[in-house]
Amino acid sequence: MHSLANILESLMLVSFGLAWPANIMNTLRVKSSRSRTPVFLIIVETGYVFGLSAKFASGNVNYVAFFYVLNMAMVGFDLFLYYRYLAKDKLADKLPEQED
Repeated sequence: MHSLANILESLMLVSFGLAWPANIMNTLRVKSSRSRTPVFLIIVETGYVFGLSAKFASGNVNYVAFFYVLNMAMVGFDLFLYYRYLAKDKLADKLPEQED
């Protein structure tokens, strides 16, 4: 039987995880890194790494670990998109504005 703690931890990770697809879709839609903060994404990614590490350290590796890995993958992809569009944004900042 699954413990209540595991179920609650899973629900917490699912709740946090629901935000990442929307964030990723927005980045892909606007094709810009302007609304992203890499420090925030790295802090969140580090938190997930610590949470997953705790599962291994406690010997309590179960289905909850999947949600850590899934969230880490989504945050990692969002971080990748940040750096992918960063160069484009910098180039756009250097171009002169076009007059109508």
